Order: sequence, then C-alpha cells, then structure tokens
Amino acid sequence: MSEDSPPVRIPITDELDLHTFRPAEITSLLEEYFKACGERGLREVRLIHGKGTGALRATVHSLLRRSSRVESFRLGNETSGGWGATVVRLKSPPE
Repeated sequence: MSEDSPPVRIPITDELDLHTFRPAEITSLLEEYFKACGERGLREVRLIHGKGTGALRATVHSLLRRSSRVESFRLGNETSGGWGATVVRLKSPPE
C-alpha cells in the first residue's frame, strides 16, 4: 500500500487479528482499537497474535501492561485460541 492510499477501515468487533499489521503499527493500532471498543461498549476483546516464536505476543503483552485502557489480560484458553491469543478486559469508559 502506498502512502497516498486512504486508511483501511476495519470493522470493530470483539476480535482483532494482528497478523495483517506491521509491528510498527501495533502500538497505535491497539490504542485506537481499544478506544473504538469502549465507544461501542465492548469490554472484553480477543487479540490474535499467533503462537510462532512468541515475539508478537511479548510485544502485545508489554503494550497491554502500559495501556491506561486495559483492566486485565490473560492468554486464551482451549476455546479462545490458547497461547495464540490474548483475552483483554477493558476498563469502563469514564462517565
């Protein structure tokens, strides 16, 4: 995609597959995604980072620890992707 291309709009659901994004995009992507989720009343979301070497998972978890929008997070279980996904509980938006 060239720099002149318009931004790609992705639907905001309770699941985000990170495989299609460059590592440099992850920080801003997650903050914008969490903001949009909060606006839609989504409190629990699943981030799919894959199993692989664990590098993307480590990056994601580091970002989640620092995010002011995240209440808690955990690796997925047998029904939510195992260690290839992270389930995130978002804080309630301020009233």
